[in-house]
Amino acid sequence: MKVNGFLKTETTKTNFNGNRLSRNNDHNGHDLIGDNHVATSLETPMREDAFLLSDEQKVLLIEEKFRDIMNVLGLDLTDDSLNGTPHRVAKMFVKEIFSGLNPDNKPKISVFENKFKYGEMLVEKNINLNSTCEHHFLPIVGKAHVAYVSSGQVVGLSKINRVVDYFARRPQVQERLTVQIANELKRILKTEDVAVVIDAKHLCVSSRGIQDEGSSTLTAEYGGVFKNQNRKEEFLKYLSMNIS
Repeated sequence: MKVNGFLKTETTKTNFNGNRLSRNNDHNGHDLIGDNHVATSLETPMREDAFLLSDEQKVLLIEEKFRDIMNVLGLDLTDDSLNGTPHRVAKMFVKEIFSGLNPDNKPKISVFENKFKYGEMLVEKNINLNSTCEHHFLPIVGKAHVAYVSSGQVVGLSKINRVVDYFARRPQVQERLTVQIANELKRILKTEDVAVVIDAKHLCVSSRGIQDEGSSTLTAEYGGVFKNQNRKEEFLKYLSMNIS
């Protein structure tokens, strides 16, 4: 299928006998970056033509290519259980787990005057986080904890969850995700006084490679007053509290 406006990218060509046709590709270098979960940029790497295609066009193209992947794996796509899988995966990629790539899906957030003159930190903890490792396209699952001190403006609590969810729904590296959430909240609230901590499990660690199911990854970004050790400790103390 050909979609107008789609800019082709170089692809690997493989004969059915398994012989790879020539392409210059440094797999060792790529594996070193991926296996060590290294981020190469603060912004999510995107091509300039990333939004020339509509979501519907992207679903059609991904469906076709995922069908090819399943065929290469030897799966029988005439089976009723598998026949609709390429479409389901394509729709899931575009409309759900990678919907945060499209800036049209960025949450519209209004701020309000801090009429209560609340001057202490506001903490929202245990925000569900579902993301995807950009190195292996396997899930990152965990919790985000966010705090800020108002500079005169506040946002609705659910809006913090929406910011976390928006940046999580794209291929990610946890360090970048943490900073992106913090930077967006700083921009919205017009303050540097923002803290973000993420505690997450990476299935690329637990289900492949070292296959360590017990570990989790902690990342943090502290801005403004949260760089003060006392404020930082106060925030972390809130995260450890269990109030019944």
